Amino acid sequence: MGRPNFARSERAALCDLFDTVGPGQPTLCAGWTTRDLAAHLVVRDRRPDAAAGIVFKPLAGHLEAVRRAAAAQDYRHLVDLVRHPSPWSLAGLPAIDRAVNTAEFFIHHEDVRRGVSGWAPRTLPRGLDDALIAQVRLAARFRLRGFPAALSIVSPGYPPISAGLGGPTIRATGEPGEMALFFSGRQGAAYVDVDGPADLAGRLRTARLGV
Repeated sequence: MGRPNFARSERAALCDLFDTVGPGQPTLCAGWTTRDLAAHLVVRDRRPDAAAGIVFKPLAGHLEAVRRAAAAQDYRHLVDLVRHPSPWSLAGLPAIDRAVNTAEFFIHHEDVRRGVSGWAPRTLPRGLDDALIAQVRLAARFRLRGFPAALSIVSPGYPPISAGLGGPTIRATGEPGEMALFFSGRQGAAYVDVDGPADLAGRLRTARLGV
């Protein structure tokens, strides 16, 4: 049996959920419905010229124009484009797909699941937990490199992750999937306990941690 590709399975599960809830359901992405989120994923897969605007802010206007044009398409067609990415996209090679899409599609799957009331955390396969905590290790160290505390990130069964500039100690505890959501800027929707000085704990809970 080959190594599971959780980027592919999370993509498929998200597309199934897109089909179930329809185009108008709110998501955790502020101001975006499921249609908007699906359009974002299509652009990310198929329009590298526009997707560069995710990280290169001078292109953000171009990205948004292309995303809006994609969102105007038939919703079922839009979801089908997400479900079946171009073989020339980042999803085309399994190793790259795992590296760049596992956390992306897990987080966006949860953006839809947690966008309305009644959701509950999932129990994730160990392999997916492994992939998510590895992503947290990279993301937290980068995004919190200037945070004025010694941050310890603790998930049961994994070595603690250290981040921040040092100083007062802040401890964040949660499962890998919850940590992935927290450190992607979805603190309010993640089951993560934060212990330490109240001012710094509050600052961590409201920090802009997304891209």
